[in-house]
Amino acid sequence: MPKSTGASEAHGGINTGATPEGVAGEEAASRWVRGMFGNIAGHYDLLNHLLSFNLDKRWRAHTVKRVASVLANPNARVLDLCCGTGDVLLALEGQSRAPQAAGSSRAQIYGSDFCHPMLVEAQRKISHRRLRSPLFESDALALPVANASLDLITIAFGFRNLANYRQGLDEFARVLKPGGTLAILEFSQPTNPLFAQLYGFFSTRVLPWIGGLISGSQEAYTYLPESIRKFPGAEDLAQQIRAAGFSRVEFDRLTFGAVALHIAYK
Repeated sequence: MPKSTGASEAHGGINTGATPEGVAGEEAASRWVRGMFGNIAGHYDLLNHLLSFNLDKRWRAHTVKRVASVLANPNARVLDLCCGTGDVLLALEGQSRAPQAAGSSRAQIYGSDFCHPMLVEAQRKISHRRLRSPLFESDALALPVANASLDLITIAFGFRNLANYRQGLDEFARVLKPGGTLAILEFSQPTNPLFAQLYGFFSTRVLPWIGGLISGSQEAYTYLPESIRKFPGAEDLAQQIRAAGFSRVEFDRLTFGAVALHIAYK
């Protein structure tokens, strides 16, 4: 769920970037978040599965299914941004190797994150599966990628941690080809009132305790639910994506709205 952050407030009180408690300024916040996720990288997968009741696997599978048509193009160039330990990257690789996408060549899939320990974990998993997906370390707000060079960008549970949402969207638009696809999988606000209450209790009381106990960093698992609470709802995020120049913006609510997948086209 993470990987690049900062702090700023939009007019109207809506956050335009992530805001770690007690941290002022985008550069300081980025350093704080990079260090925090570096500290929990070794426990990250275990806690993702445990604290989501394994629903994270379904959310990723849904995302990959929605972009399968791009992966079927053997000439496609794909970037999994804020890739963390590589679970989405591996799922994209699996889809690109499916029978309907088989051929003499396959889509080229890259992974990027600005937290080095996360990339170390991702490389371990990639090597274990004997894959060769290239990884590179970079900030999502300043990608070392040529203009109009990618067919697809996926970003799962990392967008809300960007220092500046609009700057991130502008950067995604810069590196996507005309007609390219953007897929943002992110936590959102539950639409069912009863589930929202249960979700709120779990995220603010249970999640920090369990996450802190296993990872040794209660600070990290206090920040994460707070970042979700501050993040724009699905409709607001769709509007921000449209405002950045993307078209055909649509979203799927998952698990009573606790998660939303936004699909947009340049």
